[in-house]
Amino acid sequence: MNDYHQTDPAELGGEGMTKPVMICLLGNFRLMQRSELVPIRAGGKSEALLAYLGLHHGRRVPRERLVQALWPTSDLTLGLNSLNNVVYNLHKLLGPALQGAAPVLHEEGYYQLNVTAGIGVDVACFDALVETGDRRSRAGNLTAAVAAYHRAVDLYRDDLYLSPDPQSIVERERLRARYLRVLAQLADHYYQANDYTAALKYIWQLLGRDSCREDAHRLVMRCYVRRGERAAAL
Repeated sequence: MNDYHQTDPAELGGEGMTKPVMICLLGNFRLMQRSELVPIRAGGKSEALLAYLGLHHGRRVPRERLVQALWPTSDLTLGLNSLNNVVYNLHKLLGPALQGAAPVLHEEGYYQLNVTAGIGVDVACFDALVETGDRRSRAGNLTAAVAAYHRAVDLYRDDLYLSPDPQSIVERERLRARYLRVLAQLADHYYQANDYTAALKYIWQLLGRDSCREDAHRLVMRCYVRRGERAAAL
């Protein structure tokens, strides 16, 4: 099937991936500026702050929580000084790509990413694509649904990068479950369309993440039987 190429990408809900600055948390941490990798010290405070705020994309985070997460042994005053230094350095690093805007906003004791200035997060894009696919599927537009699901799967490089926020563990499992569900839906879609090669591609991706899925193993066997490869199904 050629579903992926029949839908306008602008309809798919993943426009955020074209933002001037992208924080990528699916897999290892990456900071992208106009599609180019931005050098940033691995494990440093800039990475930690962007990852923490990226996990809370679109929401404000109290400064006390950030200080506790990034500088757990510092008192609040020293921690706030360190936090503001990191925010200042990120402005110098990313401001030019945002037409001079601050990448991190802070007011009334809260911090958040400046999404209106052009900062995107791949996790938010992944969720938007899956939700777009779900809406299209409920509306009966399977071509558009499959296109959105394809883009979501392509975006999911690996399980969520674990930030200093303990919530990232919960979020990692939520995203992983959503990813596996989309793989299963794509596999079932292609099986129903008699495209067993494509169905097997997504089943094997699913089993590579969760080898205990009995439903996936059964679908593998059915695909091989339908292809006339009964020996492979055993």
